[in-house]
Amino acid sequence: MADVVSAAADFVDRTLQNEGAWYRADDVGHRLGGVLDSYGSSIGAVRGTVRDALRKFKDLDHDGTVMLASALWGQPRPGSRPVFERRLAAVVLLQSKVRLLRHSDLTRLEGFLRSARAADLTEPLLSDVLVPLLAGLGERDRQRAGVVLARWREDADPELRAAAGALSKEIDPVN
Repeated sequence: MADVVSAAADFVDRTLQNEGAWYRADDVGHRLGGVLDSYGSSIGAVRGTVRDALRKFKDLDHDGTVMLASALWGQPRPGSRPVFERRLAAVVLLQSKVRLLRHSDLTRLEGFLRSARAADLTEPLLSDVLVPLLAGLGERDRQRAGVVLARWREDADPELRAAAGALSKEIDPVN
C-alpha cells in the first residue's frame, strides 16, 4: 500500500505543479500571509487532480486514503514549507472518501486542524469532512468521538476549541 500511496502523492503533486500559475501563487501567498507555499493551482484544478488520482489509484481503502491525505498534508520534501494546494487536495480527498473515515481518524484530523494555518483549509475540514464523519457514526462511536471533542474543548489551541464547539452539535444535537 505504501508504494501506491507514494505514487498517488507524486501524481497529485506533479499535476498540481503543472497546473499552477505564478499570479495565483502570489495571490494565495498574500492572502494567507505567507504561512504556506503555493503552486498557484486553481481550486478546479485541485478538485480535478484528486478526481483523476482516485480514478488512477482505484484501490485506495481506508488506510490508503488517510495515508495519502497525510502525505499531501505534509511537506513535499524535507526542509520545504507545506503547500496550500497539496493540503487542499488532502481535504478534497477526505471529502470524497468521508464514508470510509472512522472515529479513530479524529486524532489525525486534529493534527490537520492544528497545523492548517488557513481558514480556507479549516472551514472545509469542519463542514465537509468532520460534520459528515460525525453524522455517519453509530451510537458507540459517537460517544467515543464525544470524548475526543470534550478534550478539544479544553485544549489551549483556540482554533481547536472553536472546532469542538462547532462540532458538538453533531454529537449532541440537543445542546
